[in-house]
Amino acid sequence: MSNNEQKQVIGFIGTGVMGRSMAGHLIEAGYQLHVFNRSKEKAETLIERGAVWQESVAALAANAGIVITMVGFPQDVEAVYLGADGLIAHARSGSVLIDMTTSSPLLARRIAEEASQKDIGCLDAPVSGGDIGAREARLSIMVGGDKAVFDRMLPIFEILGKNIVLQGPASSGQHTKMCNQIAVASGMVGVCEAMAYAKKSGLDPDTVLQSIASGAAASWALSNMAPRFLKGNFSPGFYVKHFIKDMSIGLEEGSAMGLEMPGLALTKQLYEEIAASGGENDGTQSLFKLYEVDGPNDN
Repeated sequence: MSNNEQKQVIGFIGTGVMGRSMAGHLIEAGYQLHVFNRSKEKAETLIERGAVWQESVAALAANAGIVITMVGFPQDVEAVYLGADGLIAHARSGSVLIDMTTSSPLLARRIAEEASQKDIGCLDAPVSGGDIGAREARLSIMVGGDKAVFDRMLPIFEILGKNIVLQGPASSGQHTKMCNQIAVASGMVGVCEAMAYAKKSGLDPDTVLQSIASGAAASWALSNMAPRFLKGNFSPGFYVKHFIKDMSIGLEEGSAMGLEMPGLALTKQLYEEIAASGGENDGTQSLFKLYEVDGPNDN
């Protein structure tokens, strides 16, 4: 990285479960970090570590050459980027905006088009790996946008993740994240049902995991989420409400392409049951609650 880029100020918007860890890695790497979040208390630990608080999106954009966003929903992305008070209206010419939220591919294209009109670089770069990947800087980062901008930002991505791939032009990162979420969705149902079967048959689920977590059934969810829900830990590494949002985007995009995805539709329905029972702010592993299995013949 050049000395010029080392001195660049990075702005970060969205210091929630994953964003806080990601922003922390940038501080550790020596960047001057400016932060904004809807609730300042969620940024307090970063401010204590040296981050500079900004009172608005506009103020942050005016002070940072690179801005990374990690917010919740497409409507949040739209509010942060577009309009009179948004990033594009206030970012400097030649700056770079990186949205790492899982959001709408259509919105990603719109943002990129508006940014290019003001000579602002723009990448859609959603991630996978949850709170563990964010904390350990092992995120998979799926990027859409101009290759020259991607190459320039690669050293920053390498601070946050390990598997960083430019997938194509604007929106390609978001489309790739949809592929990820589609695979994860039905996979989580299988993980929950496998562990429910283990308990129902009288097996020790932890011992079962020793056998199947490294075989043909191996998956990130089986190794990381099953141990959590088996201990009754439903705290969010990734919120149910955000997963439902992702599945909704995937189904909408699939429908627009004429693609039916019954597995994804069923999984969304199951998660909506969890949300309706008050679990929208639980972690995605809370799907296991639907099975409520204690042991053999617990009916």
